[in-house]
Amino acid sequence: MGRKGFRVLIVSVLLNFLANSTLYAQEQGRVYTIKNGKMYIELNKDLPVASLDSFIERYELYDLSLKSFIKTNNEDTLKMRGWRLEKNNSLSFAISKPLIGSEDLNNLAEKILFAGKPPGFDVLFPSENNGLAFGANRFRNKQPFLEMDSVTRFYLRGNEKANRVILAGSFNNWDPRGLQMARTDSGWIADVKLGPGKYWYKFIADGRWFTDNDNQLRENDGMGNVNSVYYKPNYLFRLEGYTDVKKVFVAGSFNNWNEKELLMQRTANGWQLPVYLAGGTHTYRFIINGRWMADPSNPDKYPNEYKEFNSVVRFGKPFIFRLKGYENAQKVILTGNFNGWRKDELFMTRTDSGWVLPYTIGAGNYEYRFVVDGKEITDPANPLLTSDDLKKANSYLIVDPNHTFHLKGFTEAKNVFLSGDFNGFSPNSLPMKREGDGWVFNIHLTRGKHIYKFVVDGNWIRDPQNDYWEQNNYGTGDSVIWFGE
Repeated sequence: MGRKGFRVLIVSVLLNFLANSTLYAQEQGRVYTIKNGKMYIELNKDLPVASLDSFIERYELYDLSLKSFIKTNNEDTLKMRGWRLEKNNSLSFAISKPLIGSEDLNNLAEKILFAGKPPGFDVLFPSENNGLAFGANRFRNKQPFLEMDSVTRFYLRGNEKANRVILAGSFNNWDPRGLQMARTDSGWIADVKLGPGKYWYKFIADGRWFTDNDNQLRENDGMGNVNSVYYKPNYLFRLEGYTDVKKVFVAGSFNNWNEKELLMQRTANGWQLPVYLAGGTHTYRFIINGRWMADPSNPDKYPNEYKEFNSVVRFGKPFIFRLKGYENAQKVILTGNFNGWRKDELFMTRTDSGWVLPYTIGAGNYEYRFVVDGKEITDPANPLLTSDDLKKANSYLIVDPNHTFHLKGFTEAKNVFLSGDFNGFSPNSLPMKREGDGWVFNIHLTRGKHIYKFVVDGNWIRDPQNDYWEQNNYGTGDSVIWFGE
């Protein structure tokens, strides 16, 4: 959510108790109130789990990790969210957070500010793929939003008595004044220029924020705020004919071949389903009355394990995988996490100098191997491996790196590695390069939160240039980065 959106993150939380006749909510061992210009929470540490869960859910305090604090006494998460410990003993604790006063409680979005905003908080709401493979919309009581080239027409059904309706979302920085909707005979509409991807939104009718009741897709943003989700499609699955059957599904590598998840929509001539697909290669099939079949209108196919074929759709530019040598091999197969490690799909082509296969993969970090006449090997031309044990290692490929990690100093070190959630915290797979007054490594990061460390001559250290970190299971802490392009 954007900076203005962040101001309204806790509107729903406050309204839960501001709507009461007093600004005070107190139960046995649980207090949430406003005190001396601050939000104030006090909890007994021996609260039953069910009671604590109820309190967290009621006031949407999911982001504070209160259970973890009671268990470990570590206040890092609280500090990052801008809360301060007022008291802490073996029986109870109390935390507070500054609240800017407001004379106009109907305009909380403009009056309420939190301290302790995580760095790069805007990146929680990217408009493009963020490690997302696909998305399909699910509306009820109304048709999917009308798509006109790059323009999407958002439609709010009903609310005829409202004087003014605003559309706010990740596409306009959650601006509560930016997109005024136009009244129609059955509701309200607003046109927004969007590129393919995933978006979050809400409606604001006469100052009241609410999700789209006709949209079955909703997500909690991790900060206690629930938003409606919309996917701007970039591909249309289409199947002509079969109008006499009741249901047709599409399933593929993008949804782990879940055969009951994506129900296609009946048309005059057959079936269709608009979806968002991320960059890369996707395989799929249609399911008609329990029978699986490839797309008869798509000539691009890969073999599958049933000695049949899966249809293929690609987004992006192909990456050329090469294996030099092995001219006497009978069969070489490419396998990796980009195709579920299948060994019956990606057959490489023999050349004068070895083997080659163009394969479309989106930006990201990938692991892969070659299978030469049944024997798996890593890529001899790629020095990046997931482990120093060659029997267990996979080759590691970085496509379109978008971030450079820097470690200043340590110029006398012999080896420095980057380790984090993007490589399974492998201690020796991503060797950093000595450059200038330190070390660097280029990698691709999805938007959002990542945790990482540096390994300097075998010693794990947090990033000395990064003040943001969180505790780990070893009590040594991990550096935290909120990444956004």
